[in-house]
Amino acid sequence: MMMEFLYFPEDKTEYIPAVITLIIFMIGAVITMYFFIKVSRKEAKKAEKQYQQYFETKKDSD
Repeated sequence: MMMEFLYFPEDKTEYIPAVITLIIFMIGAVITMYFFIKVSRKEAKKAEKQYQQYFETKKDSD
C-alpha cells in the first residue's frame, strides 16, 4: 500500500489530546487577534488625533 505513513487509530480516544491542543491554540489565536484589533484601534485613534492637530497648527501658521 502506498499510504502506509498515514496513521488513523482504531481507538478514537487517541484523538482527544489533539483536539484539546487544537482548542487551546484556537482560543489563544482568538485572544491574540482580539488584542491586536484592540491595539490597532487605539493606534488609529491616536494617529487621527495627531493628524488633526498637525493640520490645525498648519492652518493657524498660514
